[in-house]
Amino acid sequence: MFIYKSHRRSGFTLVELLVVIAIIGVLVGLLLPAVQAAREAARRAQCMNQMMQLGLALHHYEFNAGHLPAGVINSEGPIRNESMGQHVSWTVQILPFIEEGVAYNQFKLESGTYADENRPVRQHRIRILGCPSDPDSYRFDGLPISTYAGCHHDSEAPIDDDNNGLLFLNSNIRFADIVDGSSYTILLGEARIGENNLGWASGTRATLRNAGNFMASTRVAAPRNAVEGDEAAPETPPDSLHVGGFDSFHTGGANFVLADGSVQFVSQNIDPSMFSYMANRADEQLIEPGF
Repeated sequence: MFIYKSHRRSGFTLVELLVVIAIIGVLVGLLLPAVQAAREAARRAQCMNQMMQLGLALHHYEFNAGHLPAGVINSEGPIRNESMGQHVSWTVQILPFIEEGVAYNQFKLESGTYADENRPVRQHRIRILGCPSDPDSYRFDGLPISTYAGCHHDSEAPIDDDNNGLLFLNSNIRFADIVDGSSYTILLGEARIGENNLGWASGTRATLRNAGNFMASTRVAAPRNAVEGDEAAPETPPDSLHVGGFDSFHTGGANFVLADGSVQFVSQNIDPSMFSYMANRADEQLIEPGF
C-alpha cells in the first residue's frame, strides 16, 4: 500500500509577504509620533524637576543670606554681553546649594568670571543647568551653557540696577519686596542660548532674560533707523546690550519657576501683557490664575 506524500511547502507567497511588510510599516508610522511624544513628555518632566531643584537652592540661599542672590555681581552697569568685568552670575552664588561646593570653593569671586584661574570652574559642566530637550551642551568657546535664566525685567532692557525683576545687577531682593505675591512672580525661566554665549558662570544674557519677547529670544530685531520727522522711532540698543526673552525646546511653551518655588508650564499663547506683569515684582497688576 502506497502513501502519497505531497511535496508542497507551506509558507508566505511574495504578495502576502509584501502585505505584512506594508502593515508593519504603517504601524511603525503610527506609533513613532506617540513614542516621540512620550519621550518629550519625560524630558519635560525632568526639566521641571531640575528647575524645582534650582528654585529650592535659591530659597536656601535666601534663608541663609536674608535675600535672593544678585542676578549678577559687577561694579557698574549696564551689563554688556562681553567677557569684561566681574560678571559673577547667580548660578555661581548658589553652587553650595546644588551640591557643587567644590566648584564654589575653587571659584575666586574677586578675580571675576573671566579670570584664567576661574576657567576650570567655567568649563565644569553642571548637569541640572541643562534642559534634557536641548540638543547642545556646548555653544561658545567650549563652555557649558545654562538653559535656565533668571528674570531681570518685564520688558527688553539692558541688565542694570534699576530693573524690576527678581535677579538683576547687584540685586538683593527679599520676599517682602515681592509686592505682587511670590506665586505670581517669575523667578527663573527657560532660555534658548544662541551665539556669543559666555557660559553658565557669566551674569550676562547667558543666565538672565526678560519678558520682552517670549518664545523668540534667539531672534534679535534689526535696528530701526529714525527718519526725518519720525520722532517716535525707538532707539535700538547695541547688540552687546540686548538681552532677549525666554524660550525653550519644548512644544507650545516653556517651564518657569515662580518665586514661591512652584514650577509652571506657561503657554506661548499667553497674553503678552499678562506675561509682562508676571515678570515685574511690584507693578500691582491683577494676574489670572492658570496664566
